Amino acid sequence: VQLQASGGGSVQAGGSLRLSCAVSGSSSGPDAIGWFRQAPGNERERVSCINNRNGRTYHSDSVKGRFTISRDNAKNMLYLQMNSLKPEDTALYYCAWGNIRGQGTQVTVSS
Repeated sequence: VQLQASGGGSVQAGGSLRLSCAVSGSSSGPDAIGWFRQAPGNERERVSCINNRNGRTYHSDSVKGRFTISRDNAKNMLYLQMNSLKPEDTALYYCAWGNIRGQGTQVTVSS
């Protein structure tokens, strides 16, 4: 399985970005797939996850109400819509499925 994230960039506070994760190599795996982030000096944080079987979603308290995770199974794509971005959202974001972690995409939010 390969995961390839894209869509990061630099935005001002209050702006929006949409991250994409292309999933290739396998159609079977753990039920949950999601987005994580890590900023320098900080621990990895689970941001948002979605259950592939029932579509239920999880968002961390720090992003709840601002970020939305979604998927397009036909295209094997995972998305993270990020609105009302804050400087504290600055981090390397990556998608992960089970023990597989894709390369990240940098999100930088300036005040």
